[in-house]
Formats: sequence, structure tokens, C-alpha cells
Amino acid sequence: MCIVCDRIEMIKNGVNPYFVKELDTGYVVIGDNQHFYGYTLFLYKEHGNKTELFHLDTARRLKFLEEMSIVAEAVSKAFVAEKMNCELLGNGDVHLHWHLFPRTKGDIENYGNNGRGPVWWYPMEKMYSDENRPSEEELAEMKRKLLAELDKLL
Repeated sequence: MCIVCDRIEMIKNGVNPYFVKELDTGYVVIGDNQHFYGYTLFLYKEHGNKTELFHLDTARRLKFLEEMSIVAEAVSKAFVAEKMNCELLGNGDVHLHWHLFPRTKGDIENYGNNGRGPVWWYPMEKMYSDENRPSEEELAEMKRKLLAELDKLL
């Protein structure tokens, strides 16, 4: 089964605590782990055989890209990013989804190139540590901040 489809089903059933907002092409959700404070995902609404960006027809692809860009801007503003990293990978979960990482100086400590580089240079066990899961109160505040910025842009 697809974990992204499972998360979308939770949204549809009103039981995904990380859900922020539904857009035309996808769902905005706060990431489970928050080493990179404000880490957000934008989940494409459909799965099927659409596992690559180029599988979408032109109009849908452009709309998905436009909405991702709006979400990235909202994340940047809500969480005061110095730089945004936007990634559409799919090697683990083939369902189309964007990883939106707000970046700040020193966020990968001394890993990488003197503390500079992609998020994936930070040890996975540290990035996905349970210590990086937001409390209910922290999650509610993060969702409020992100939703406020999304509403300004949409």
C-alpha cells in the first residue's frame, strides 16, 4: 500500500493531525519530524500511474508546480527560511509529493561541507528522531502560521 495514499485517506476521514489545507492539485501537510523547522509536504491528490511529473498533462503539471511554489513561499514566510529546498523524489514513495524544507544557517550542524549542503547530508537517524516530533501545541501553532500565510497568497 502507498503511505501517501494512506495519509490522504486520513485527511479525507478528518483524522490526519498534520493536515493544513486542500488545494486544487494536492494537500498541504506539516511533516511528522521537524529537525528542519517548518518542513512541509505537498501531496498530489491522485496516485494511479502518475509517478513522475512528466506523466501529468501539461495543464495539470503547471497547476501542480504553481501550487507547490505558492506553498513553498508560504512555508518560507511562516517559518522564516533563509533558503527553501524543494524536492520531488519518489524513490521511496512513488506517489507524487513535494518535500519543502525551510533552511537556515547551521541546520545540518557540522555535517556536509562545513555545515552547508542538502538536507540528506544530515544523518537520517537524527533527522527522523522522535525528539523532532512536534507536540500537539507546537503542531497547532505551526499549522496556524502556515495556514495564515497560505491564505494571504491564495
